[in-house]
Amino acid sequence: MNTAHTPALSQDSSTARPLGVAAIGYAFMGKAHSNAWRNVASFFDVPAFEQKVLVGRDATQVAEAAAKYGWAESATDWREVIERDDIHVIDICAPGWMHAEIAVAALEAGKHVLVEKPLANTLAEAELMTAAAAKARARGVQSMIGFNYRRVPALALARELIVEGRLGTVRHVRAAYLQDWLSDAESPMTWRLRKETAGSGALGDIASHAIDQVLFLLGDAVTEVTGRLQTFVDHRPGEAGLEEVTVDDAAWATLTLTSGAIASVEVSRVATGQKNSLKLEIYGDKGTILFDLEALNELGFLDATVPVREQGFRRILVNEPEHPYLEAWWPQGHIIGWEHTFTHQVRDFLLAIQDGTQPSPSFEEGLNVQHVLAAIEESAAAKSSLIQLSSTTEGA
Repeated sequence: MNTAHTPALSQDSSTARPLGVAAIGYAFMGKAHSNAWRNVASFFDVPAFEQKVLVGRDATQVAEAAAKYGWAESATDWREVIERDDIHVIDICAPGWMHAEIAVAALEAGKHVLVEKPLANTLAEAELMTAAAAKARARGVQSMIGFNYRRVPALALARELIVEGRLGTVRHVRAAYLQDWLSDAESPMTWRLRKETAGSGALGDIASHAIDQVLFLLGDAVTEVTGRLQTFVDHRPGEAGLEEVTVDDAAWATLTLTSGAIASVEVSRVATGQKNSLKLEIYGDKGTILFDLEALNELGFLDATVPVREQGFRRILVNEPEHPYLEAWWPQGHIIGWEHTFTHQVRDFLLAIQDGTQPSPSFEEGLNVQHVLAAIEESAAAKSSLIQLSSTTEGA
């Protein structure tokens, strides 16, 4: 039966049948998302759901992954899965070049959609997805983009402190997301290094996270952008010999925000020795926050309102039940990890479906990030010229 234009089920009563979930993609992100679906109900009170089907292109490999990751069955045709009456949620973990087609089809079929970041490979695709999400929302169909670092308890706490005014007026932010998995010039070619499949390199892959954090933490919008992109290794070994790398290895940007704050963003996948380090520094006139993803249970905080003789950064171990999400986990001091952010993400998405409310980050918020990424590319192509953006970004 074709389910087009039929809203996906919401869970507004205890008698509603479980939501059927399908995940598309079973590699790195598919594994991370599957882990979240498999564990979320063990720790949080969420609407009933079932891990129905895992979708991938290789029938044998996806069947093996489905059995390993807790899915009831596997499939190779995502279009057929979207048409099924027993599927209500589509979780898109496929590469970015597939996001738009799958998401638009799923939303038009009345399915709730969770999609990995960045929203799409191009601004045009992101706009199509956002329009489809707005249209579907009017029919009670929810959508969310997977910026999972919003669900790091320490960063959620940082957001609370900023909203409470503990930093006062934020003046500038430094965001650096550094990795080194491409430092070796002999590292092989992958789809992530081709513009036609990846859209961009470090820019879309990890600068999207850094920029979303700036917007999320400050509840602000970007008005001006300057940027630079650099590819340090322009050819890498592939199946047919050396192949051209058509995306960036690193990117730099300076962002002017509506509030008047300035944010610097630096990202690299060739920063030797840096494994997965997202460092954030947020400086206000009343305080400062420091964070590093490689110590994700910790938040540095300086309160500049106390007497100078008492000032200094203090380390907050974000493991107390009073901290965001942590009432569901372990006793104080028993740290959690990167994978828990996806569990929190699924929890928030399911609760939004249950309550019929728009989850955050929305596709609109993902589109805002996409506008900034596109402006960085435009600036870089014009020798770091200043690019103006309209103030359309909404606070998270």
